[in-house]
Amino acid sequence: MARKKFYDENGVEVKKRGGCLKWIGIALAVIIILTLIGSIVGGGDSDSNEVTTTESSSNESSEENSTSESSESDLPREYKNALKKAESYLGSGFHFSETGLRGQLEFEEFPQDAIDYAMENVEADYNEQAVKAAKSYAESDFAMSDQGVYDQLIFEGFTEEQAQHGLDSLD
Repeated sequence: MARKKFYDENGVEVKKRGGCLKWIGIALAVIIILTLIGSIVGGGDSDSNEVTTTESSSNESSEENSTSESSESDLPREYKNALKKAESYLGSGFHFSETGLRGQLEFEEFPQDAIDYAMENVEADYNEQAVKAAKSYAESDFAMSDQGVYDQLIFEGFTEEQAQHGLDSLD
């Protein structure tokens, strides 16, 4: 069977590119879009849980919460929203490296100072994020080699140590 040839606008033959990384990129884009839709549609649920938790706390922790809430209320809205979005991404089944999370907040067009605030205040274990990402790739239909999983983790912005930690978790 002959291989189909592709030509550019000048009539020059070009090699078809793509492969595994193209499909991973498409899958990630779909997941991001679905998460954004889910956060828009169901965005109010976490606020009601916070109120219930605060109401059931003792008086001492209620006083601490009101103190932190007043200092949080002094924050610009963009700071609070950037932090909320970062927490949403990390809690929604996505597996972000620190670099990847920062890039996603930049994609969301938050101001740089709001992104910096969110990155400093989000509770994230990037080693655990690398483990979850590695397991996701290992269990997917992509059938990636260990080197492929490692390379993909590096591509997503995990450090070499985090990528190796994720890979080691597969054993």
